Amino acid sequence: MSFVRFAVRRVAEMAATLLTASFVVFGAMYLAPGNPASFLLAGRSASPEALASINAQYHLDDPFLVRYFRWLGDVLQGDFGRSITYRTDVSRLLADRLPTTLLLIVMSLAVVVAVGLLLGRIAAVRGGATDSAILVTTTFAVGTPSFVAAVLLQGLFAVNLGWFPSSGAGDGGLGDMLWHLTLPAVALALYLIGMLARVTRSAMLEALDSDHVTVARSRGVPERQVIRRHVFRNSLGTVLTTGGLIVSTLLVCTILVETAFSIGGIGQLLELSTTTKDFPTVQAISLIIVALFMIVNLIVDLLLPLVDPRVTLGTRSAAV
Repeated sequence: MSFVRFAVRRVAEMAATLLTASFVVFGAMYLAPGNPASFLLAGRSASPEALASINAQYHLDDPFLVRYFRWLGDVLQGDFGRSITYRTDVSRLLADRLPTTLLLIVMSLAVVVAVGLLLGRIAAVRGGATDSAILVTTTFAVGTPSFVAAVLLQGLFAVNLGWFPSSGAGDGGLGDMLWHLTLPAVALALYLIGMLARVTRSAMLEALDSDHVTVARSRGVPERQVIRRHVFRNSLGTVLTTGGLIVSTLLVCTILVETAFSIGGIGQLLELSTTTKDFPTVQAISLIIVALFMIVNLIVDLLLPLVDPRVTLGTRSAAV
C-alpha cells in the first residue's frame, strides 16, 4: 500500500470515527440527570412562558436528531454554540483558554521525553545498581497519580520554599507563563516519565539481545555506535507507539492538574462546565479532546514506518 493511499484511508477512517464520536458526545450529556433549564433558573420558580422561552432559546424542546444535526452543522462552521454558564460564545471561551492548555501539554511532553528517554537508556546500558535504582524511582513515579503529585509539589516548592507560584497560569508574557506552568508540567509528567523510562529500558534490553548487535560487536564496532545506531534506533518504534499513548494521557490528565493549580485552561473549564451542566461547552471540549486523540494516533501511524522499517503501513508491529 502506498503512503498516500494509506494516509487518505486513515483520514477517512478518522472522519468517520469523529462523526460517530460527535453523536456519542452530543447524546451522552442528555442522559445525565437534570437539564440546562433548571440550572438557568437556579432553583427559582418560573412561569410556563419563561420556561418555554428558555427551551426555545436553546432548542431544548426539539427532537433529539433535529438538535444533533443543527449542532453538527454549526460545529462544522466553527460555531459550538453559546455557553449556558458564561453567557458567551463557546468558541471565544476555547480561544482564550486552549493556548494555556496546549502550552502546559507541550512543556509536560518535553519533560517526559527528555527525562524518560534518558533514564530508560541509562538503565538499559549500565545495568546493575544503576538499573535497580532507576527501576525503584520509576516505580514510585508510576504509582503517583497526577493530582497527588500536584499537591506534593505545591506544598514543597510553592508553599514551603516559595520557588514557584502555587496557582494560576501567569499574565506577564511567555516567561511568566512558563514560570507558572513549571510545577503543573512536572506534576503532569511524573507518572508518564516512569512509564516511558520503563518502556525504553525494555525495548533497548530486547535490542541488546538481538543477533545484529552481537554481530556488530564481533566486528569491533565501538560500543557507543552500537548503542546509538543498532540498539536505541531499533527501539524507537516501541517508544513512538508509547509516545502516542503519552500524549493522549496528557490530554485527559490535564483536567486534574489544571483544577489543582487553578489554571484557566480547557481542563478546568471542562470540570466546571460539567458541574454546572453547561452542555455546549462540555460537548465542544469533549469533541476537541477526541479529535486531538485521533490526530495523535494518525501521526504515530504515519511516522512508524519511517522510524522502524520493519513496520509496514497500517500495522504497529514489526514484520516477521
